[in-house]
Amino acid sequence: MHIGFDGKRAIQNFTGLGNYSRFVLDLLAQYYSEHRYSLYAAKRPQNTVSIPDNVHFRHPGSLSNPTLWRTLGIVGDLRKDKIDLYHGLSNELPVGISRSKIPSIVTIHDLIFLRFPEFYPLIDRTIYRYKFQYACKNATRIIAVSEQTKSDIISFFNIPENKVDVVYQGCNSIFQTTATEDEKLIIRGEYELPARYLLQVGTIEERKNLLLSVRALKAVPDEIKLVVIGRETDYATEVKEYIEANRLHNRVVFLKNVPLKDLPVIYQCAEVFVYPSEFEGFGIPIIEALNSGIPVIAATGSCLEEAGGPGSCYVHPQDEVQLAWHINGIINNPSKREEMIEAGYKHVQCFSEKHLAANLMHTYQKALTNA
Repeated sequence: MHIGFDGKRAIQNFTGLGNYSRFVLDLLAQYYSEHRYSLYAAKRPQNTVSIPDNVHFRHPGSLSNPTLWRTLGIVGDLRKDKIDLYHGLSNELPVGISRSKIPSIVTIHDLIFLRFPEFYPLIDRTIYRYKFQYACKNATRIIAVSEQTKSDIISFFNIPENKVDVVYQGCNSIFQTTATEDEKLIIRGEYELPARYLLQVGTIEERKNLLLSVRALKAVPDEIKLVVIGRETDYATEVKEYIEANRLHNRVVFLKNVPLKDLPVIYQCAEVFVYPSEFEGFGIPIIEALNSGIPVIAATGSCLEEAGGPGSCYVHPQDEVQLAWHINGIINNPSKREEMIEAGYKHVQCFSEKHLAANLMHTYQKALTNA
């Protein structure tokens, strides 16, 4: 089987959609190496991008507008290359894919822009809605990254339930490696990490709800700090103003540009991982935390219970009192903490690479059968 992929995010994006794209390529290259894989990208990858050796690039060549090629011209190349199946990895499919008779799959990561329109400019919402809805209507099958996202696809776009498969995401296998005490000591020194800290990872934007974690600190013992890793948006200014106004500046540490190789150790040195996001399509940082062997406290209201499983704790995304109560209950009860870690390890096996690869290939086979 010859499978084609949209490669834009795989070679340009180093966060969510890019990580997902590369994760899928790595899975298939490892567990289903007997197939052919072609990655269609308008630009050539940077040297820092790691793509499996058995995934071959396809570029637009001399076409004057590579962006239009990704949306319009790519279908002709898919025919020429005799692609058996095309997978749009990041919410989009090229125009005309259904008329080409090439079976197609699109992964929809979330519809947050429809649930929380106030977080997005009108022009962005308009473009996203058109692209996402077009992809869902024209795809042979749809992959949703959670049951929550599947429900939203069905509800917002009126898509038949039997057209949508839930195939969860995993995280980089680097999070499954336990750091030595010497490695932890080196990272603690390099980043000047507190002796005891909570950890929150993710873009510092309103939806991610960092302010709730900061507010909860006031009811947590002073020796417990909060380490925050993520790209800052305008919302970060609001959070920092609150920190200064409440004299918490000695208790919150912001880290920027942390390389992937150091991130697992920072996770493993934390007491608790907090993720009180208002809404997510899935919640990869939770999977990273569970693999790293630390307890998770997340928010109710979206899909985070799917990611965290029954052994994690969940709070209302506006209830800092409840969040502080759970934090204190974990840091003051070593046996409870160990129980949560053990339950987390058990739950995270649902997101093993072999299991996810098999689910992905099963959806591909269904798309070929339905075409």
